[in-house]
Amino acid sequence: MSCTSRKIDQLRLQIPGFACVPGCHDCCGPVTASSEEMARLPVKSAAAHDAALAEFNCVHLGPQGCEVYAQRPLICRLFGTSPSLPCPRGQGPEQMIEPALEKQVHQLIASTRQVLV
Repeated sequence: MSCTSRKIDQLRLQIPGFACVPGCHDCCGPVTASSEEMARLPVKSAAAHDAALAEFNCVHLGPQGCEVYAQRPLICRLFGTSPSLPCPRGQGPEQMIEPALEKQVHQLIASTRQVLV
């Protein structure tokens, strides 16, 4: 396991979780992820990527919601946990992410090559 993969795992454990509004996918647009995160996701066809992008959706958004929720990228995990990425429906954890932890996530994202999910 690479150093980056270990860091991703460490950060994932620290980002607070919360329950989304059932059926809401307002934050499931196209996002980027590191190659380490992409390796954890199922490969989708170019046609599936094109179709999702045409709708401004994530390729892993299915009829029942996120199909890769347990392995979703760090940026997806940040949505709703930070004042800088608020949930459009006002949901969120009891305690928002610590600013220092959010900074670590953004630093990791900035330090890795990002590709469109």
